[in-house]
Amino acid sequence: MFSLYDYGMMAKKKFKEMKPQRRMRKKEMIQRVVNLFNTYSKEAMNYKQVSAEIGITTHAGKVMVLDVLETLLLEDFLVESERGKYKLNGLGNILDGTFERRSNGRNSFIPENGGSALFVAERNSMHAMNGDKVRVQLLAKRKGKETEAAVMEILERAENTFIGVLDVTKNYSHLIVDSKILANDIFIPGDKLKKGKDGQKAVVRIIKWPEKAKNPIGEVIDILGDAGDNQTEMHAILAEYGLPYKYPESVEKAAEKIPQEISDEEWKKREDLRNTTTFTIDPKDAKDFDDALSIKKLSDKLWEVGVHIADVTHYVKPNDVIDKEASKRATSVYLVDRTIPMLPELLSNNLCSLRPDEDKLCFSVIFEMNHAAEVKNFRIRRTVIHSNKRFTYEEAQQIIETESGEFNQEILTLNHLAKILREKRFDNRAINFDRREVKFEIDQEGKPVSVQFKEAKDANKLIEEFMLLANKTVAELIGKVPKNQKPKAFVYRVHDLPDPEKMENLAEFIRRFGYKLKSEGSGPEISKSINSLLENVQGKKEQNLIETVTIRAMSKAVYTTSNIGHYGLAFPYYTHFTSPIRRYPDMMVHRLLDRYLNGGRSVPEKKLEDECKHSSNMENLAAQAERASIKYKQVEFMSDKIGMVFDGVISGVTEWGLYVELNENMCEGMIPMRNLDNDFYEFDEKTYSLVGKRNKQRYQLGDTLRVKIVRTNLEKKQLDFALA
Repeated sequence: MFSLYDYGMMAKKKFKEMKPQRRMRKKEMIQRVVNLFNTYSKEAMNYKQVSAEIGITTHAGKVMVLDVLETLLLEDFLVESERGKYKLNGLGNILDGTFERRSNGRNSFIPENGGSALFVAERNSMHAMNGDKVRVQLLAKRKGKETEAAVMEILERAENTFIGVLDVTKNYSHLIVDSKILANDIFIPGDKLKKGKDGQKAVVRIIKWPEKAKNPIGEVIDILGDAGDNQTEMHAILAEYGLPYKYPESVEKAAEKIPQEISDEEWKKREDLRNTTTFTIDPKDAKDFDDALSIKKLSDKLWEVGVHIADVTHYVKPNDVIDKEASKRATSVYLVDRTIPMLPELLSNNLCSLRPDEDKLCFSVIFEMNHAAEVKNFRIRRTVIHSNKRFTYEEAQQIIETESGEFNQEILTLNHLAKILREKRFDNRAINFDRREVKFEIDQEGKPVSVQFKEAKDANKLIEEFMLLANKTVAELIGKVPKNQKPKAFVYRVHDLPDPEKMENLAEFIRRFGYKLKSEGSGPEISKSINSLLENVQGKKEQNLIETVTIRAMSKAVYTTSNIGHYGLAFPYYTHFTSPIRRYPDMMVHRLLDRYLNGGRSVPEKKLEDECKHSSNMENLAAQAERASIKYKQVEFMSDKIGMVFDGVISGVTEWGLYVELNENMCEGMIPMRNLDNDFYEFDEKTYSLVGKRNKQRYQLGDTLRVKIVRTNLEKKQLDFALA
């Protein structure tokens, strides 16, 4: 095992090289002495040895060293092991956990059994990489200072790959990284370059980081292409978040072998709904239609409404090669200009997609509803459907607004029922987040040519309400059991109550705009107050800012076997059943539902919970990649607008500058502190504002500004503004 003492002996030379060229301040000297004893954790030293190690040679300096040692002795950081010799006051606990690396040097250790993150200085990191499982030793703690830890051993290496631009010369090669995790470029030996050329973007894996080396050593595992090329940059974003950017050939070939014909035996197992009016409503660029609606009049007061979901698990069997790949991916990823599917295209866009005029296998929830949208009965069946029509949202919206067009009576009836369902949800204190989304129009080369805003209209809400109803019904069927019975293990989509501290911070933030928010009380009381706030900001200049800040104050929805309900939707039971083409948890739900409807026993909860956590993590990574692709296209879209002036709103305030969101296109950039050159500005943490020292000019969240575009950096996905 590599000990802390061994590391200390190797680091000794570093301290000797730290000879000051000026008189050292006491604060700096204390820090150097603390670092010295933390590194030489088992050694006892007198003041002369300490002076020599930190580079103090003058008599006055040595007197100050003695004073510092006495101070640390009084603080119990040091003990006097023998007369005139000082030593670290005992070594702390040994803990195992995960190492988190940051390029700014603020490395952390996360204990595996819970507890707060601990700071790990770079000198005590043993060059552990982000995600490594490590064993650390807690270092002696100074009074009023944070506890530090030192890595003793790296137990398990994480897969550490980095994206960057190759710097290839005759004698050496490096990967120039732009990472929040790693501050050092990666040295690449000639035989590990994989024919990479200067200026190309590459994926590099770190293979070792010698203790005395400044840079880690890596090998190229893939060449993405020339920096700046659209395909290269989109693949780079996916690789940056550890997401796949190409599909394994073996999985594609496995999909090709799946029989496409529906056997007579399969027909007999299913309810035949091919003669019921059925259609899909999706975005105009969609290819994977995983849900369809059907409607049939049963009587003057009763309708049969079917929610039909692609029966993916009929084709994808547990633990086959397709299933393993889907489980690993857990979700489709939607970047600005492309979809990276969870399933092979043959399944997602063809075999499972509920295309019009084709017989398709479905898992269906079929409701009997009256005109007041009350569910009188329902059944869940494996079915065969035949979609009569593929509508885009725009086409369905046109029918709703004009009350004319193909299947207009069916769509108008469904819209009537959906509006009642939606009204009931909000009466039950569901939270009404209806946000505008940015959508870029992309040309054939992938360049953004215009910005559009997506807004949910009645056609979107129609589909949403029936999907919510199906998801809720499936979750209730499995989770809602008599009091003396334990529900079977299941996948729930849960959303916790907001954190009270975050709600109080939100309430304090919106007060400056003249709004009020109830931050304490029951769940329904708080959601009523949130809805009131969201309604009041409609059409105001601060609308997008307050909606964004409010969403950030909410808990994050996750997958779990432990049902706590869905706060945002106001549903005690909720799951994801309606999108198995693009979400693996929906495939899990389909399999569990089939098992339990056929009398099967409960599955092991621990394994199911692990799969839930993986799906939640992958969903989070996919969302980050999507945001990064939007940011990239925003910078690309603004790159030919340098010097132009726009109106915007301050969307963020930090100690290094102001973030501003432009009203015209919702592109966000920054006014760096250096561009606020009319005064010296200080960051006021309490009010999240920058205040001029001389002129007292204050910039705070929500303020309107006119800004000029001064710089665009595609590599860093960064827009720089200046005050106009």
